[in-house]
Amino acid sequence: MLRLILNRILGAIPTLFVIIGISFFMIRMAPGGPFDQERQLPEEIIANLNKVYHLDEPLYQQFGRYLWGILQGDFGPSFQYKDHTVSELIFQGFPVSLKIGGIAIVLAAIIGIFLGTIAALRQNTRVDYLIMGFSMTGITIPSFVMAPLLSLVIGVYLRLLPVGGWGDLKHMVLPIIALTLPQIAYIARLTRGSMIEVLRSNYIRTAKAKGLPERVILARHALRGALLPVVSYLGPATAGIITGSVVIEKIFGIPGIGRFFVLGALNRDYTLVMGVVVFYGIIIILFNLIVDILYGILDPKVRYE
Repeated sequence: MLRLILNRILGAIPTLFVIIGISFFMIRMAPGGPFDQERQLPEEIIANLNKVYHLDEPLYQQFGRYLWGILQGDFGPSFQYKDHTVSELIFQGFPVSLKIGGIAIVLAAIIGIFLGTIAALRQNTRVDYLIMGFSMTGITIPSFVMAPLLSLVIGVYLRLLPVGGWGDLKHMVLPIIALTLPQIAYIARLTRGSMIEVLRSNYIRTAKAKGLPERVILARHALRGALLPVVSYLGPATAGIITGSVVIEKIFGIPGIGRFFVLGALNRDYTLVMGVVVFYGIIIILFNLIVDILYGILDPKVRYE
């Protein structure tokens, strides 16, 4: 297992390098610059700012300087948020995104696996059709439609919960629901399909022939095999939710990491956008590694050389 972890980490380094390279040059190619304002600054001031932030250097030198900073754990200063480094901004917003995203993905996994299992056990019945109908609805309605609908109905019409801001638990309910519902739909469909396939396998028939109770067969044998596709999906899904849903955080006014990414892109804050992209890439790699480890735990037939 230790060799697996080391191999995955070593293999992730070239991937992360490619992500950094593509993001670095793409954002430099975008029109505009970090010091463009409605009121144009004098050319002398812009030239001095470019010199201070090394933007007057050739791109390859800027890229090399940025890579060297990352190796030292420094994402650089923000161009728009004065007196703040990119690292400070990321770790200021990440706990908020982690709290909301963590709760959302745990609820989605529990509810989605439960509903998918029930649908598989009641295949081609009304219960199955009802759960799959809910799943299709959750998949087809995007989050940027779901979130305003929740705000309008629950927040404005019924006045049960606040529609924006950040504070106590009641401010978290609507964002968590908006993040959870689509994930429940995906996980339920994955669990149902995988569970149906597992229930038709030979070792499940053997377990039934031995007279094992259905709940034992389901808990010890079927569920473990059926969770493999779900685990594969949960890796990138968890990373995406925890690092912040740009749309959800923008709609509900949540001060998470997604907000900094949007503002950084709008303001051409190169270092802030790059910092969020690199941080997101690291989280993706980390959760994919966790998925590989869970695969070996859930399926004894999987062996990593």
